Amino acid sequence: MSSKKTDREKTVIVIVGGGIGGLALLNALSASINPEKHTVVLVDARPAHMHLISSLRLIVSDADDLLKQAVHPYGDHTFRDKFAGNGSFVHGSVTSVKFGDGGKGGQLILDSGEVVDYDLLVLATGSSWPRPLGFPTESKSAIENHIMARRAEFAEAKDILLVGGGSVGIELAGELKDIFPSKPITIIQRERLLLNNTYPDKYRIAIQKQIEARGVTVLTNDAIPASDASDVSASQVPKDGFVTEQGKKLKPDLVVPTWGNRPNTSYLPTDLLSSTGHVKILPTFQLPAHSNVFAFGDIIEWKEQKGAAKAAFFHTPKVAKNIMAYLNLAESVTTSSVDLMASNKSAKYSGSMEMIMITNGKARGLAYFDILWGIILGRWFVTLLKAKTLMIGRIPSQTGYTPN
Repeated sequence: MSSKKTDREKTVIVIVGGGIGGLALLNALSASINPEKHTVVLVDARPAHMHLISSLRLIVSDADDLLKQAVHPYGDHTFRDKFAGNGSFVHGSVTSVKFGDGGKGGQLILDSGEVVDYDLLVLATGSSWPRPLGFPTESKSAIENHIMARRAEFAEAKDILLVGGGSVGIELAGELKDIFPSKPITIIQRERLLLNNTYPDKYRIAIQKQIEARGVTVLTNDAIPASDASDVSASQVPKDGFVTEQGKKLKPDLVVPTWGNRPNTSYLPTDLLSSTGHVKILPTFQLPAHSNVFAFGDIIEWKEQKGAAKAAFFHTPKVAKNIMAYLNLAESVTTSSVDLMASNKSAKYSGSMEMIMITNGKARGLAYFDILWGIILGRWFVTLLKAKTLMIGRIPSQTGYTPN
């Protein structure tokens, strides 16, 4: 195996995952890091940053030329401020981690066999999604081919069944209705209402009424057999359709899995994970057994709903502060063990309010904020903040890349 060469005169910070959280952390650190002492390596399974907020609209049609705007290749432009000329990108999937003892550095093993050394490691590998959002990793052209294939499936389908009534299923239904207003679309949801019981019934009922008003059929407290809901292509849908657990007959010609995400943590040993595959962390976002390893975003075991806003706005500032505290303390202690939990320099996470903003195409949606008595904001608010543009204009400031 070859080893990724880094400047071993400097502390090597490796961030695994270039999603919204990973890039937010990279940019936060780039303003305060000492480039004479520290360097950074960004590792991602894909060669380009995927703007997942716009991905459902992206896979439905070529509206707004999102293919050009939502896929940003990594490169020198990714590293700015004090990381400019002091950072590098590695394209590859992590297959395992060799942890150092007592807070010492370790190594990442990539699927190519390449080895990346680290002194401080940050895990921000996010979620794995079913087929519509399961973008390839090998190349930008493979990502583009996947997008074009999904668009073709949706355009050719005459009756679409979405299996899963969470935010992905709802938002995909809204995007489909924008482009194909007369096409039959059904969401089937195992729970009694859309979404889950983190959110109050009044919000769940309101979002269901809004999506049904567009002609989407919603079946709750119902399901199709797991084997039928598997990740199948349009050509594999049974000719005679399905009979649901409640006895309803459905005859879609395209079945789309839209159930929830899973933490992307298969590269870690099971003793570091919860029963759901999430990474066990301290309130400082450190792994309990490895003080020089941090984890945040969708992959952590914490009693809260996962989402990009939490990773970027609630996790990242604390992770960045704790990394700087760790680096400063590591220079002042005589042992390799740095106890951030006992340090008054650390920022401890106690959770954040629950919030969700669900779009229903370009001009509809509902938001919920768990403050006061629980606030629901309607289509004007969601359209202004998210639905109309899907925040696409903010991506260059995160990635450093400007599409031609």
